[in-house]
Amino acid sequence: MRWIRQTFAVMMLGVRTVPQRLSSSIVALVGVAGVVVVLVSVLSISEGFRAALVGAGAPDRAIVLRNGSDSEMTSGLLGTETDIIKQAPGLKVVNNRPLAAAEMYVIVDLNKRSTGTPANVPIRGIEPESLLIRDEVQIVEGRAPAFGTNEAIVGAAAERQFAGVELGTDYVSGQLKLKIVGVFTDRGSSAESEIWCDAHVLQGAYKRGNSYQAVLAKLDTPASLDTFKNWLTTNPQLNVNVRRESDYYAAQTQVMTDLINGIGFTIAGLMAIGAVFSAILTMYTAVATRTREIATLRALGFNTSSVLVSVLGESMVLAAVGGAIGGLIAYLGFNGYETATMNFQTFSQVAFAFAVTPRLIVGGLAGALLMGFIGGCPPAINAARLPIATALRQL
Repeated sequence: MRWIRQTFAVMMLGVRTVPQRLSSSIVALVGVAGVVVVLVSVLSISEGFRAALVGAGAPDRAIVLRNGSDSEMTSGLLGTETDIIKQAPGLKVVNNRPLAAAEMYVIVDLNKRSTGTPANVPIRGIEPESLLIRDEVQIVEGRAPAFGTNEAIVGAAAERQFAGVELGTDYVSGQLKLKIVGVFTDRGSSAESEIWCDAHVLQGAYKRGNSYQAVLAKLDTPASLDTFKNWLTTNPQLNVNVRRESDYYAAQTQVMTDLINGIGFTIAGLMAIGAVFSAILTMYTAVATRTREIATLRALGFNTSSVLVSVLGESMVLAAVGGAIGGLIAYLGFNGYETATMNFQTFSQVAFAFAVTPRLIVGGLAGALLMGFIGGCPPAINAARLPIATALRQL
């Protein structure tokens, strides 16, 4: 208890003398806050991108691609193959209809609203079962498309991010002519970056004949995947691979999130070096202005470790305040900010919102405390080793 009281007393002495070194303390706060803002804001990009793609998947759905394909863009299935896939066991059946839909996936050029630059936007050709399989999809404006016509619906994110696909407009690209009759949401997932129309309309416009990219299937239960997968992969009429939809989209995020995280940690690491030196200088200044006080306390019997912990604690408190300020700035400035970037697996644009999550803020605070600890160690050790006789000569 005595050691705790001594440590607290020395720490409070440091707090009371902060106004004497306010400028250096502010420099340290700004340095730590800047690192946290950069780290959290950059990582929020990958967090939002990951959430958009992973949110598009569900554990009770499976996606069937041609064997060897890692995305819908590189896959291809004949209509006869999709008919066989729809007969597989393990599918959910409603009104004697298996919930499986053959789908197409093509890329078209649209201009971004904000910059006017061209972007690759996916158009998905769907079947009536597609909307039953994706039961989380909601039409928030207009209505669902009439199959057998050139009507289409657009994702809410695509409508906000890209020009020329607003509700009620006619989108024309080559032989493809679509009437946008509805806007849909899908829990903020990457599906909202797409335009959906009848698959047969896309087949005709792109002269694809009776071919598709993938089959999306609703499983009877999540555990039915093995039954469904084994039947398809052992069928000599097919050459396909089957993945749970949530796993498929999780794999799609890997390249982009690794790239963004690498950039974010590199930039934040370089800035952190400067912030640590700023903290070291700040705490050396604090020790220099408190030399007489520290020497007097030690002459009165205060423990050396109390001095060390108090100086180190002051450094970490400054870092924690800077980290909290940085986290708050990142949250207010970036959370929910909408943008679009390239999915390198499909070479299409994915619209998403930055996500400053509690995990990122806690990570930013942990980084700030680490900077405060590293920056406070040398001055704290120096203060603890300060010769009492030498220090008292300054009285």
